[in-house]
Amino acid sequence: VKVVTQFFVFLYCKCLWRGLKFVVRKFTGRCELQRICYNNKHGARRTLKIESSLRYSKNELLQSALSVHPDKVEKTIDDIMALKKINPDTNPQLGISLQASLLQIVGYRSLVAEVEKLRREPYDCENPEHEEMLMKLWKELRPDTPLTGRISKQWCEIGFQGSDPKTDFRGMGLLGLHNLLYFAEHDKATALQMLHDSLQPKHKYVHFAFHNFLSLTNNLRLI
Repeated sequence: VKVVTQFFVFLYCKCLWRGLKFVVRKFTGRCELQRICYNNKHGARRTLKIESSLRYSKNELLQSALSVHPDKVEKTIDDIMALKKINPDTNPQLGISLQASLLQIVGYRSLVAEVEKLRREPYDCENPEHEEMLMKLWKELRPDTPLTGRISKQWCEIGFQGSDPKTDFRGMGLLGLHNLLYFAEHDKATALQMLHDSLQPKHKYVHFAFHNFLSLTNNLRLI
């Protein structure tokens, strides 16, 4: 049954769906991208539909549009309009809508790639920049308590598992440190309050939550 179902899904995707799109275009006089732009308001829903249409297109130009450099988005839109035989003079809004959505698509794809690169970068205790960020994290969370040494049990006071915090940056790599430092710098009051509560015996649940927050930040993988 599973094989038969997969076969019909494949048949639908490869034949029936493409045939249906052809009929709809002939009937409406508009390609799929036009229908998406004209039938959906500006926003995430329209952008996601445009991204899906480009990703599953048979045309290489449309597929490659998802990974163009932001500076080449305008030219790519012109190429798509030419490929689809759409007159930009009679469809001025289409080009504007496509450009806005494509800039969003290439923007967040570039961001995801950058974040993933940071996640894959391991913490290096020999790297002065990495060490500086780690020391800054300590100063942000424990401003009135000097660190006795780079290797110290004091790190456990702010949620690390052992005396050397570098061992905690596993799954998230350097991204984990960036996240922790950002939290401590940009929401310092909340971070310090969480840390303070976690160190109080009567707030064991906060202690557990705070230490698990640090653990999750350091070990979650990008999905």
